[in-house]
Amino acid sequence: MQAVDRSEAKLREEICTVGASLYARGHAVGSAGNISARLADGWLITPTDACLGRLDPAEIAKVDLAGNAVSGGKPSKTLALHRGIYANNTEARGIVHTHSTHLVALTLHGVWRDTDVLPPITPYYVMKVGHVPLIRYRRPGDPQVAEEVAALAPNVRGVLLERLGPVVWGPSVSQASFTLEELEETARLWLMTDPKPAPLDEAALDDLRRAFHARW
Repeated sequence: MQAVDRSEAKLREEICTVGASLYARGHAVGSAGNISARLADGWLITPTDACLGRLDPAEIAKVDLAGNAVSGGKPSKTLALHRGIYANNTEARGIVHTHSTHLVALTLHGVWRDTDVLPPITPYYVMKVGHVPLIRYRRPGDPQVAEEVAALAPNVRGVLLERLGPVVWGPSVSQASFTLEELEETARLWLMTDPKPAPLDEAALDDLRRAFHARW
């Protein structure tokens, strides 16, 4: 039991550290965004309307496997979205959602394709992120969004919610945040370049697949 408690405490600290880092560098603003982590007996998720830059480990909401709140603050209204991802991707141990400026701007400006919001313009985008589909706008917390994302969860590392920003998952909260940052940086590069750069060609993509098992 003590080992489980130490593990949960470490995850609570990681959520707070990642939230503060994202907030300090402008990837999260105000009380927008949320972070969660998988536990053996449920999940941890940031409270609704919490500022990611000022999280308290003790106030991180704990939810049991049935989705019932156990402790901490009121769970984020996107809880169903997070639970759907975890249910459909057993490798996901952490999820990060922000309203990152350049990614929201990308949805307003127009994504590259609905199935790929950005073209493969850098090797690290291909290696660290891969395909990211667009989820068309519905209000925050809409259950249909949770269903759409859950269906995609086994095959991608993240999605982009139109007008709301990215939802990214990975084997830890920290690794999910790294993927999100690579996605945001690629959006920034794409929006700031004119004329737009050509995507990596098929030979370059194939080389990344063979060398790094890139998902493209």
